[in-house]
Amino acid sequence: MSGNPDDERIEELRQQKMQELKEQAQEGGGERAEAQQAAQQQAEAQKQALLKQNLTDGARQRLNAVQMSKPEVAEQVEQQIVALARSGRIQDRIDEDQMRKLLKELTPDNSFDIRRR
Repeated sequence: MSGNPDDERIEELRQQKMQELKEQAQEGGGERAEAQQAAQQQAEAQKQALLKQNLTDGARQRLNAVQMSKPEVAEQVEQQIVALARSGRIQDRIDEDQMRKLLKELTPDNSFDIRRR
């Protein structure tokens, strides 16, 4: 700066304040991220509890197999089952045959015919 001790002190205080503000912003962001992650984990735990309650072992195995090959389809099915369970539209547990039907309805038909001329 101009060499004035007061100017140097002001600049030093300004830098300290900027550093404190940066640290506060990082701490606040970290707390929000932790809270968001905790809420997400709680929602996932609730979803898994609903699935366990409303699916038979065979249906859960089939859903896990689909999860390995087509995670987006499995996520759709899980969301569908959770929505049905929350609305009270599931009377009995979903068995493997019902799971197959549900998967067939939600899976797009990607088959096509190749014809030679």
